[in-house]
Amino acid sequence: MKLKGQKAVVCGAGGFIGGHLVQSLLSNGVEVIRAVDIKPIDEWYQASKDVESLQLDLKDKDSCLRTAAGANVIFQLAADMGGMGFIENNKALCMLSVLTNTHMIMAARDKGVERFFYSSSACVYNAEKQTNPNVVALKEEDAYPALPEDGYGWEKLFSERMCRHFEEDYGLQSRVARYHNVYGPLGTWTGGREKAPAAVCRKVIEAKHSGKHEIEIWGDGKQTRSFMYIDDCTKGTQMIAESEIHEPLNLGSDELVTINQLVDIAEDIAGIKLKRNYKLDAPKGVNGRNSDNTLIQQKLNWAPSIKLREGLAKTYAWIEEEMLAAKPLAAATR
Repeated sequence: MKLKGQKAVVCGAGGFIGGHLVQSLLSNGVEVIRAVDIKPIDEWYQASKDVESLQLDLKDKDSCLRTAAGANVIFQLAADMGGMGFIENNKALCMLSVLTNTHMIMAARDKGVERFFYSSSACVYNAEKQTNPNVVALKEEDAYPALPEDGYGWEKLFSERMCRHFEEDYGLQSRVARYHNVYGPLGTWTGGREKAPAAVCRKVIEAKHSGKHEIEIWGDGKQTRSFMYIDDCTKGTQMIAESEIHEPLNLGSDELVTINQLVDIAEDIAGIKLKRNYKLDAPKGVNGRNSDNTLIQQKLNWAPSIKLREGLAKTYAWIEEEMLAAKPLAAATR
């Protein structure tokens, strides 16, 4: 399926990835007929006047039927989620996203939608393969035998299986991407749902402008991750949605760094060095996680194009602008 000329719906469009995806689809000539999120529209990170924007709770089946009407392709990104602190402390809430995924894929089937894209997560991977910071990059097959992140990861893995069986039983073409730590501007950077790159940028900016040159790091800072810039994510999402690949695919960077190295980069961008205080009892997730991109490179010739240093600089600049706009007097402490 070529997306250009198709009628698309984006669920979770008020969120970070969903908002960027709407803009990317529009710029690529895709007719986005509807953008939906549970948040009030004035709280969306991005909203387009050229798209019907609706505030709906997609845990409700009737709302899903309304959302799916007239669509050829649905991008299902709607979920209750956040960074590791949110995921570890809200397992039941994360699991309730199963209702959204179930009702949305049922609505897609009932409304004759041709293709259903589901945004899964690297949290589906077996935790026993992620105990060492020097982790071997995770291949798609490493999701089984199943031992995913408790709560959020189980919800994602269950919904992946549902996509597979809806394709087998009802012919609804489903495509699944396993996102690995997406970051960039126009996303959550405070409040408890932010992910590591945004949290680190915010903490470094706060230290810089307050004059208190210290930073709290969750865990020992030796845990490893890879982080994918949003533009690479939206491009890969559309390539997977268009593809004839029926199994889940990794969509992430393979540039592995420790959290300490992530802080190093943010400090370098800010031009400061900070005293590091390690909060060892804070949620930190698995010890190591990285994306093996062999399959997506072979099948789709996709590879991340934006290095972490470049992407984090853009993210840092946007968050700093947001913070100074919220507290103009903070500029005086530079």
